[in-house]
Amino acid sequence: MTDTAPSRNRRPLTLRDVSEASGVSEMTVSRVLRNRGDVSQTTRERVLEAAKDLGYVPNKIAGALASQRVNLVAVIIPSLSNMVFPEVMTGINEVLDETPLQPVVGVTNYKPEREEKVLYEMLSWRPSGVIIAGLEHSDASKAMLKAAGIPVVEIMDTDGQAIDACVGISHRRAGRKMANAILKAGYRNIGFLGTKMPLDHRARKRFEGFTEALAKEGIEIVDREFYEGGSALAKGREMTEAMLKRTPEIDFLYYSNDMIGAGGLLYCLDQGISVPGQIGLAGFNGVELLDGLPRQLATMDACRAEIGRAAARIIAERSAEDGAIGGGERIELTPKIQPGDTLRRR
Repeated sequence: MTDTAPSRNRRPLTLRDVSEASGVSEMTVSRVLRNRGDVSQTTRERVLEAAKDLGYVPNKIAGALASQRVNLVAVIIPSLSNMVFPEVMTGINEVLDETPLQPVVGVTNYKPEREEKVLYEMLSWRPSGVIIAGLEHSDASKAMLKAAGIPVVEIMDTDGQAIDACVGISHRRAGRKMANAILKAGYRNIGFLGTKMPLDHRARKRFEGFTEALAKEGIEIVDREFYEGGSALAKGREMTEAMLKRTPEIDFLYYSNDMIGAGGLLYCLDQGISVPGQIGLAGFNGVELLDGLPRQLATMDACRAEIGRAAARIIAERSAEDGAIGGGERIELTPKIQPGDTLRRR
């Protein structure tokens, strides 16, 4: 009869157990598991098979004590509830999957004090690098990042001074580009709907670029509406209805993101409003989830997956060079306007 009851005093497996099971020295086992040293393929396979059969997992903390670093990459982002950052994470994973590095995610909820706490906890594990959203951080967070002695890549934004490396787009340029496309299509009475911006710095920069480009042509936004909380279709419908009732002469609505823009589009279609004839609409982010809408919302691709891949490559390459710091890479990607069905083409 097989005893399936768990052992109360089962000890942790060690290198010696793998050594005995594979018939090689502990030193050889260590070399194989750390992927170091000259070991024959036959021996390597025997050791790995023995470790797998035993269920042995190497103690990375012991290795970290010697190297002062673990094979973790701290990825600090403001939210997992919107559609933006999962694509960034996909890009990061694609690259790190080919390395010994593993991403560990912390979420700040767009709060500087929360970012400080997450950063402090993650840096205490001595990761091999940090990928962090945005260029704006509290003084305490900046001090920790500068003193960490590891590669730091700030992502999503290039409008500002980076601590080390940065990968992203210019949100001010993106705002200007969309404004020029709207004006070129012949719209003049433009409303803006978006998030309250004190802590959403990238949305603020897009808005600044947008209004600057309009002002250059002697045009001002005729109405604006800001909201707090997560982006949602219902919020977009509600804001669009309020603005069109308040300012019926509007002929274009620019939304700070695609989710509220999609809500606005659905409201217009429900009301029988001609889009893009009577009113044009545009959002930002290029969210693929919205491809199933009755009309394709005009938007701008934010290069999310590419940003994730580029940031991870910087960390992986620096890690292979024993964690070289201060490389100062600056990669600015160029987002493209997707006119969809809601922006007139001339």
